[in-house]
Amino acid sequence: MEYIIRSCSGLKIEDKKGQTISVIDMEGGQVADFFAEAAENPNEFLSTGVTIDCNESLKLNVGDILYSNFYNPLLKILSDDVGEHDLLHPCCRTEMYDFFYRNGKNHPNCLDNINSALGEKRPIITPVNLFMHTKISADGRISVEEPISKAGDKIVLKALRDITLSVAACSVSESKCNGGKCTPIKIVIESIGQIHTN
Repeated sequence: MEYIIRSCSGLKIEDKKGQTISVIDMEGGQVADFFAEAAENPNEFLSTGVTIDCNESLKLNVGDILYSNFYNPLLKILSDDVGEHDLLHPCCRTEMYDFFYRNGKNHPNCLDNINSALGEKRPIITPVNLFMHTKISADGRISVEEPISKAGDKIVLKALRDITLSVAACSVSESKCNGGKCTPIKIVIESIGQIHTN
């Protein structure tokens, strides 16, 4: 199954254990806010903090596991064309746009887009920000740089249990986060026997 997430929007996808999820940057330089819940319990969800803790790293590598807030494995990274993703930043939201750009009113944002897709009202979501390029300096300061992903680059993950995904094509055009413009993201869900290697 293929899904196109329009720029500045979000989508909900049900994914079964053993299926793969390919997240594809269609035009290059676009961040995808990637969030997941355990299908049987929305109170168990993808936690970047636990993922950092369990992998003992601020970076994601092929073979790494994404963990839930209950320290249970949810997904495994099978392949990655980019190797640069962010585990630190929460979803953009109205208040963030007001804080940095003073334009939050009616601005599309990933918190609303993910919550709307799931039919929920989580007060904060810290997703895995796929393709987001966050530089961490030796003194601890961070800066958001232009993504290094090119058109067609993808990351492929395997579901380790039944999950509900919600993915947003990030809405920030005001900074380097998405290279100054917002573009679509493609999601491809496949069973193991269907994976295309080319």
